[in-house]
Parts: sequence; structure tokens; C-alpha cells
Amino acid sequence: MINLRVLHVGLFVCVLLAIACSASRSPGALLEQVELFKMREGGYDTYRIPALLTTSKGTLLAFCEARKHSASDTGDIDLVYRRSFDSGKTWTDQQILADHGPDTIGNPSPVEDRKTGTIWLLLTGNPGKTSEREILASQGEGTRTVWLTHSRDDGASWAPLVEITAAVKRPEWTWYATGPVNGVQLKSGRLVIPCDHAEKGAPSIYSHVIYSDNHGQDWKMGGTVAKDTDESTVVELADGSLMINMRSNHGRNRRAVARSRDGGLTWSDIRFDSDLIEPVCQASLLRFTAIHRFGKNRLLFSNPADTQRAKMTARMSYDEGETWPVSKLLHEGPSAYSSLAVLPDHTIGCLYEGGSGQRREWIRLARFNVEWLSNGADSVQVKKP
Repeated sequence: MINLRVLHVGLFVCVLLAIACSASRSPGALLEQVELFKMREGGYDTYRIPALLTTSKGTLLAFCEARKHSASDTGDIDLVYRRSFDSGKTWTDQQILADHGPDTIGNPSPVEDRKTGTIWLLLTGNPGKTSEREILASQGEGTRTVWLTHSRDDGASWAPLVEITAAVKRPEWTWYATGPVNGVQLKSGRLVIPCDHAEKGAPSIYSHVIYSDNHGQDWKMGGTVAKDTDESTVVELADGSLMINMRSNHGRNRRAVARSRDGGLTWSDIRFDSDLIEPVCQASLLRFTAIHRFGKNRLLFSNPADTQRAKMTARMSYDEGETWPVSKLLHEGPSAYSSLAVLPDHTIGCLYEGGSGQRREWIRLARFNVEWLSNGADSVQVKKP
């Protein structure tokens, strides 16, 4: 006589084994989130303006501004960072990278030179008593200055900051900001950093880029995009052209986009990407995979996908940013600036600002994979050389 209870238990065990075997064959959907910088911890009031970089040695560097006394954009603001050696699972303690006393130093924009292994970090600063509004009006005690540092030991230590304002800022420019987001190295070896600026006597902000053709030793001004663009992010496309994706002050709540076919020296007219809703805020654009190694071209994009600063969203494009058919919510609540990186294990990192009550409560790293982002419709396959 058949024991039905034993049969049911046996069937249940078989189902569990089948699920386990299936899981072992596929990595499955992954989403993990951890807070790296938290309001009113570590001796600072607020942390803002994140930037994330994966080095060629596999180290993950997380930078941000540490605002001493308040959340204000004006005041005593330092630049801090943390490192991870296991794709963002664990992190070193917070370290101060740049401190200009009572003044502001921030807007981190890192890029690594693949040939030399040197990590370059560009920053901007101003007197702590001088606000953005005063700088735009050429008032107050000073203006925005541009600074450069580098690391030759995978971010363990950093060279003293060097001012490069004269090389990359025109005399008639008032406001100036590097990034804040990763730069990019082109196939040619050129290093490109997205920036923005304002001109004396003009109310508009303009996106532009700066670049180096000698491995970061010298920096020059690239092309300026149309007015009413702002904080920007740059990627090299499969055809060798550059795409710059910009915060837009045109009142349309859509990202502005332009192209360059000469390495960022000149830019096309802008267009507005109907897929990329924005509340007028910074965003991040990054190449995830290239077809020659992974079988598909994939770009990643992150921003608060709303008309308010909320709903931090990651997106993916298979046609070099023409459309963005894949999207997934990382955080429903208040959120703002973000920075993407491809991690050594082919997962994706998004370092972003957010909170439950307001968008400056913490800076969190979201680590996720393509299976999670695409709801299982896509996975990363590395092609054999």
C-alpha cells in the first residue's frame, strides 16, 4: 500500500532540489542596498554629491561631499571617500580626501587612465562664505576654482591638490562645476570630464567638457553645448562618437542630449529624450557592455524619474541610448543625485542620495544585476576571445 504522506514529502523534496539546481545554473535576480554615508554621522551634518568608480584592479571607490554644519551648498564642505575590495559588500572607514578649511571643495569627477593605472579626480571649490547666487552675479569674496588630484596606488593615497582653473575656465565664466559624476576614457586614450559653467552677465548655464590627451598631465577646454543645459554625463558610443546627457533648464522635465564626432571639441544641437523624465536634477550615464565582448551593446542610466526629486530609477538601452526599454525602481521615496559603475563581477553599482522623509538622509549603494533589472529577460554572457 502506498504511503501518501511519504509520497508527498518525497515530491516536495524533489521540487526543492529542482529549484536548487536551477538556482545553481543561474545567478538569479540580485538587489542589495547598503548605506555608506548617513546624515549627522562621522562629524558632518549632511553628505551629498556622490561619485562612484571601479578601478582596473577591481577596487570600488565611493566619493561624496561632507557638509560640516548644514545641508547647504555653501559653507565648510570637504571631500570624503570609502573603498571596497569585494564589489561593494564591505567598505573601509570614511577618509577625508580634500579639506579647504572653512571653504567648499567638492563636485567629484573621477576617471582612470587604463594605460597608466592612474586615477584622476577633478574637483571644484569656492570660498565658504560665497554662495552660488553671488558667484553667478560676480559678487562676494571669490569665484569657482578647478582642482586636480591623482592616485597611483588604487585610491589608497592621493597627491596634493593642484589648481588648474586657468587651463579650463575662461575669464568671463563665473559659476563652474566638474561632473559631478564619473569621467570617461575614449578608445583614443583621451580623458573626458563633463562640466558646466555660466557666463558673466548671462543667466543661462551651459554644459561643456574638458579633456586630456597626455594621460592627465594637462587639461584643456572642449566644446560647449547649447544654453540652458547644466550638470552632464558623457559616454562613448559604439561608432566612436560621444553622447552628452544633460540636466535641462528648458522647462520640459526631459533630459537634453547632444552628440560629438570629434572627441568633445564640438557638439550638435540638443534634442530632448522623451523616455528620460527628470525633475531638473543630476543623472548618470555609463556603458555597461560592448558587443565585441558581451554580445550586446548596453548603456545604463540612473536618475530620479519623476517631476519631483523622487523615484530613483535605473534604466538600460540596447540601441546606444536611442530608447530605454528596460527600467526598474531602486527607491520609491525622495532621491536626487546618483553615480553608476560596473562592478568586477559584472553586477551594477548605483551610489545615490535618498531618504524616507527627505532626499538628503543618506547616500546608499544599490548593487544589482541584469537579471534583476530586466526581470529575468537578460543576462550577461562573456564571449570567448
